[in-house]
Amino acid sequence: MKYVSRVPGPPLDGLIGDLYYLEGVPPYSRLLLPAAPAPLLIVNLGAPFLLRAGTDEEAVVYADGCAVTTPTRAWEFGYPTPTRSVGVHFRPWGLAPFLPMPAAELCDRPATVEQIWGRPAIAALRHRLTLADAPHDMLMVLEEELVRRLRVIDGLDLVRRMSSAIAATGGTVPISDIGVAARASSTYLAKRFKAIVGVTPKRLARSYRFSSTVLAIDVAAPIDWGEVAAGAGYFDQAHFVREFREFTGLTPTRYVEVRQRFLRDHPGHALDGWPLPAD
Repeated sequence: MKYVSRVPGPPLDGLIGDLYYLEGVPPYSRLLLPAAPAPLLIVNLGAPFLLRAGTDEEAVVYADGCAVTTPTRAWEFGYPTPTRSVGVHFRPWGLAPFLPMPAAELCDRPATVEQIWGRPAIAALRHRLTLADAPHDMLMVLEEELVRRLRVIDGLDLVRRMSSAIAATGGTVPISDIGVAARASSTYLAKRFKAIVGVTPKRLARSYRFSSTVLAIDVAAPIDWGEVAAGAGYFDQAHFVREFREFTGLTPTRYVEVRQRFLRDHPGHALDGWPLPAD
C-alpha cells in the first residue's frame, strides 16, 4: 500500500498528529483496531468500506468516509480492494472543533462525513481532492478545508493541557492531581472532556495506560503476563485480561498470535503497529 503522511502547520498542528493519504490493496480485508486515544477522520475516495464499532453486531457501510472519536472498545474496519482515502489522525481533543455535536455523541458510534459537514460540502471536498495531481496536493486541499472549518470550543485549552499531562505519563498521573492543578471542579472537567474528547479524564487515562502497555509488548520474546499486568498497574490479573479484551477485542494470548501473523505475513507494512488481522 502507498502511505503518505505530513504534519500540518499552525493552527492545526496543536490539534492533529498528521494528515495521510492511503491507496492500494489492504493487507487483510478486515482489520481489528484496538481502542486508542486517537480520534480519526477519513474522507473516502474509493468504494465504500465497512465499520463495526462498540457493541454493534453488524458492520455498517460508509461511502463518503467517517469520523470516529476516542473509542472505548476495539472496532473493526472492512477495507474495499483496492482502497483510496485521505484522513486525519487527531490528538484526543483535536476533532471537536470540526464537529457540530459533542464528541461524546460519537463515542463508539462513528458518524459519516455527510452527517458532520453536510452532503454538498463533502461532495465538493471529494471533487477537489480527485482533481489534485499528487498525494501531497491532496493533503494540502484537506488541510485548507480543516483550517476553514476550525471553530472555537469552550474549555479546549484546559482539556488540551490536562490531556497532554495524561499523555506525558502514559496515563499514570492521578486525575485528582491534574484536576487540582487546573483549578476547576471535577464536574466541569468531566463535562468538558466528554464534550471535547468524548470520554472522561479517567477513561482517557485508562486508554493511554493500556495503549502504552500493548505497544510495549515484544511479541517476538517470551511474555510474563503477570509482569505486564503489574507494570500497567493491575494487581488483579483477571481484571487485566478483561480490560485487555475490551480494548483489543482479543485475549492476551490471541493478541500475540495475530500480531505475530501480521509481522510474518507483511513485514515492514505501512499499517503495521496497531491494526490487527480480523480475517
